[in-house]
Amino acid sequence: MLGRRNSHRGGDEIMIDVSESQGIRKLHFGADDTQSAMRVSDPNEMILSYSRCMFGYLLFTELPKTALLIGLGGGSIAKWVHHKLVDTKLTCAELFPQVISVARSMFCLPADDERLEVLCTDGAAYVYNMPDGSSDLIMMDAYSATGIAEPLATVDFFNACKQRLTDNGVLAVNLWGADRRFNHYLERLGEVFEGRVLCLPARQKGNVIAFAFRCGQNNPTWDKLAERAKLLETQLGLEFPEFVADLARMNPHNDRKLFI
Repeated sequence: MLGRRNSHRGGDEIMIDVSESQGIRKLHFGADDTQSAMRVSDPNEMILSYSRCMFGYLLFTELPKTALLIGLGGGSIAKWVHHKLVDTKLTCAELFPQVISVARSMFCLPADDERLEVLCTDGAAYVYNMPDGSSDLIMMDAYSATGIAEPLATVDFFNACKQRLTDNGVLAVNLWGADRRFNHYLERLGEVFEGRVLCLPARQKGNVIAFAFRCGQNNPTWDKLAERAKLLETQLGLEFPEFVADLARMNPHNDRKLFI
């Protein structure tokens, strides 16, 4: 199938387009840019660089036992976690049932099991109802052409995320660097997490992943981060050494260490 595009709509839900070209299947929300992409020959690969950057926080913490993903898209992040992080229990909160249906029927998202639970629910409401200290990782991949939905970007919501994280937990938020509210989002995260925020720019397009840490990371040295990056690259197959280099682009540091 080359350049073919199919549309899916249900009731009052969003318009979902699926295209395929040169072995890459893509998910689009109406006229928005690509929301998710899958190599048909390797459905578990994370093709889009921003999705791989979401895991840059592993330079600082251990692999998560429990994780929440807000915003499913085509399921690239969920599939990778399920495939690679075999000791992680992942819950996905997706607002639109049609997105879940398309992710499963066209993007190879596996059925729920003991390590994967996909819920059709409002992500903000789900976080407010979680027990405190119940998640090692919260990932927000709910960015659209209009930015982050306001209920997912308030000080109250970010504070709720902080309370639901374990002691060394992390909130990872997908942002768009050119968004006029970009600094506003960062200020809110910094306020809630007392300045413990790092930005990792993706090398494709303009995505920036913001990592907000429940506790400080003791200002790791570049040597220590480089050593950790090599280990993670071997273990998980992502470009962690590039993540280390890119952290120096947007965050306070000196020639010896990163300040966080």
